[in-house]
Amino acid sequence: MITKNTKSDYTPSFESGEIVLIDKRLKKSSFDIVYKVRKATGVKKVGHAGTLDPMATGLVLVCTGRKTKEITHLLNVEKTYTGIISLGKTTPSFDLETFYDSENGIEGITEEMIHKVRDKFLGDQIQTPPMFSAIKQNGQALYQLARRGLEVERQPKNIFISKFDITKIEMPNVHFEITCSKGTYIRVIASDFGKELGCGAYLRELRRTKVGDYDVADALSIDEFREIYTSNLIAVE
Repeated sequence: MITKNTKSDYTPSFESGEIVLIDKRLKKSSFDIVYKVRKATGVKKVGHAGTLDPMATGLVLVCTGRKTKEITHLLNVEKTYTGIISLGKTTPSFDLETFYDSENGIEGITEEMIHKVRDKFLGDQIQTPPMFSAIKQNGQALYQLARRGLEVERQPKNIFISKFDITKIEMPNVHFEITCSKGTYIRVIASDFGKELGCGAYLRELRRTKVGDYDVADALSIDEFREIYTSNLIAVE
């Protein structure tokens, strides 16, 4: 496993298999990280264990070589996120990828109401994936349809939220930490949270801090990874 705490004298074998902990930057895609790891190491067999939206930051697990066999297991473990839900406005994508499309007053929203709504999201839930997602329908990603102003029926999925803490309230911003099952869209939770309060909401910030027992505190940036582990450094923009 490659982390920022890996000893300097350790010689990785990316072809045989490594799990690399990467802290993704804002507005970069998970595929971008996989591409750079592949280019830097020269290993073709590289994949990530769970997509992280471009508007999110945090932990991405990149598996190389034989370790790619562990991706299915890693996809199934719980994940923890921190972030900010902003009340009173909505966007089509449920985050800052798109512009605001509605605005409502939040004068009557109290902290007690926020905590009471939070309780509704704990445990087993049924969630409908957003249109702005990479889910494919008839071979086309939903976000491609959404950007053309189209909306199609999506199949609701069962999810589980084992932890949902409100860590700070600075109206209109609600800071949170969530631990949830695979396939959970935090953007949808933010949108549904606003619907429950009657004022609308969108996801202002999101950071993945844990994937199972792996922690973003141990992760390298992709630039740090390339600097340390690339034998023939290739400039990848």
